[in-house]
Amino acid sequence: MNLKGKTVFITGSSRGIGAATALAFAKEGSKVILNARKAIPEELLSEINDLGSEYQIVLGDVSKLDDVKRIQEEIFQENEQLDVLINNAGITNDKLLIGMKQEDFRSVIETNLMGTFNLTQPLFRKMLRKRSGVIINMASVVGLHGNMGQANYAASKAAIIGLTKTIAREGAIRHIRCNAIAPGMIKSDMTDVLDQKVKDQVLTEIPLGRFGETQEIAQTAVFLAQNEYVTGQVITVDGGMTI
Repeated sequence: MNLKGKTVFITGSSRGIGAATALAFAKEGSKVILNARKAIPEELLSEINDLGSEYQIVLGDVSKLDDVKRIQEEIFQENEQLDVLINNAGITNDKLLIGMKQEDFRSVIETNLMGTFNLTQPLFRKMLRKRSGVIINMASVVGLHGNMGQANYAASKAAIIGLTKTIAREGAIRHIRCNAIAPGMIKSDMTDVLDQKVKDQVLTEIPLGRFGETQEIAQTAVFLAQNEYVTGQVITVDGGMTI
């Protein structure tokens, strides 16, 4: 798929992987639809402007059905169709299983998994009618292998992998592709606050010997949008962590 002039919606795109992904698609000449619960940084908007690409802002919480309904309305008030949906919005709430309350578990499932479902289902219907579209879901290596203290997060990401493969099967007959990206340890606000000893320990498990950059996840999303013969796959971007 040539991405120039295509419309790409990225949830959770105010910072981190989401913001980097928005910039990567803007560089390809796509119109990017940005989403966050509260606001999009002016710096990101300026960078998109400098690239000569269009953008639209649709604020809202993907875990809330009223917000999702309004988000859809705002998207299609301004655009005839949506070409690429990237479900990136997600949260963590880490605790060991023995100390995890139901609300700790539920909150992560509602944003990460239900948020992905809430938005994908209606937009998938529209793609089916148009007989075209790409869906990219943000999973995690934790969804493949689990991680101590992240039962809620791992469960949400493992479920997203299953959802991705099912969407790929259901959409293929109408030329809709769906893939997932499973990032490893990526430099972000969350990794910045880790104790140096923890960082050093994690680095011993990464053959390439470094944390990934947000741009490296964004480049993978661009590849998955462009390549028309890849569907139902989970692409790990983790420096070899899961070899």
